[in-house]
Amino acid sequence: MIVLGLTGSIGMGKSTTAKMFADEGVPVHDSDAAVHRLYAGAAAPLIEARFPGVVVDGAVDRSRLAQAVLGNPEALKALEAIIHPLVRADADAFVAEHRARGAPIVLLDAPLLFETGGMDRVDRIVVVSAPAEEQRARVLRRPGMTEEKFEAILARQVPDAEKRRRADFVIDTGGGKETARAAVRTILAALSPDESGPG
Repeated sequence: MIVLGLTGSIGMGKSTTAKMFADEGVPVHDSDAAVHRLYAGAAAPLIEARFPGVVVDGAVDRSRLAQAVLGNPEALKALEAIIHPLVRADADAFVAEHRARGAPIVLLDAPLLFETGGMDRVDRIVVVSAPAEEQRARVLRRPGMTEEKFEAILARQVPDAEKRRRADFVIDTGGGKETARAAVRTILAALSPDESGPG
């Protein structure tokens, strides 16, 4: 089984691209969705112990948590030390389940693949990219987004050029959805057992 890692900076079209892989029948593990589940489950008591008052009705209140960690690198590190191992375990269980089912390919949709050192968990890396001006326009259209927030997020992410350099495949979403969908199909064709021979 091939484990594909899908990543890309904010506003590059990663979630849309992940859905395109799902549309082609590839099982997709969504790290962001896993975080949402964990915030209402296993992570809640651990986060409450470190940041008292952020859990409401058994689930992490994201706005309270944001206030607790925003602009505080130490607090953010503490949060990541709790959540990243749980997300990794969730993804590992997903991979094991689909390996047992005989899936030829699975996709880990991991926004922080490079930032969290997750490259060792995947066989190939797909980076979703777009021109910088398009990325900025997309992100600034989001509700509540400001130039300052955007710059702060970018500062914490591995630069797009570096991601592209380390990728096995790059999908440029600047050319529209159909171009991106064609790229997804090309990647899957290149990885299918018929094309790649034994192994």
